[in-house]
Amino acid sequence: MSARLVVLVSGSGTNLGALLEACADESYGATVAAVGADRDGIEALQRAEQAGVPTFACRLSDYPTRDDWDAALTDAVAEYEPDLVVSAGFMKILGKRFLEVFPTVNTHPSLLPAFPGAHAVKDALDYGVRITGATVHLVDAGVDTGPVIAQTAIEVFDGDDEDSLHERIKVAERVMLVDVVGRMARDGWQVIDRRVRLG
Repeated sequence: MSARLVVLVSGSGTNLGALLEACADESYGATVAAVGADRDGIEALQRAEQAGVPTFACRLSDYPTRDDWDAALTDAVAEYEPDLVVSAGFMKILGKRFLEVFPTVNTHPSLLPAFPGAHAVKDALDYGVRITGATVHLVDAGVDTGPVIAQTAIEVFDGDDEDSLHERIKVAERVMLVDVVGRMARDGWQVIDRRVRLG
């Protein structure tokens, strides 16, 4: 039986597209049950709709407090009974209530714990590192502080700007995310002293 995924998105949905493509193969072991967003009218929701996947939007501005939004998002995701939530370019910090209910995987465009936060690629370039990369990690209550599942290193070239470097990172990120989610879906995982073991 396939693991059920709810994918959370905020933008164009390139990671979502890669997951949808992977899920089309029954041997992958997972199905995208729904796609949720923090805003309406984005390309990622259109991708999901074209694939016949249910979608929903839960906008922070529609709720009086962040805690109310977190409760509403938790309820919206719960309707689809996911085994795993994938934050695929979702640009909101998930709250405690949500994370107590759903194991959630996120990608980040650096080799965590280096360069957490929203400007990781620029921060890495500004620092002058020669190697950066991408991380897939479990989400916890901090900002990019959850246990690391997998990482891929990317060389920084002399001519790189933020766009060129980020593009190479995103390619690696997609491949790694699809691999990790599939392995978690098929084989399960456990966390021991911050070390994530798949299978």
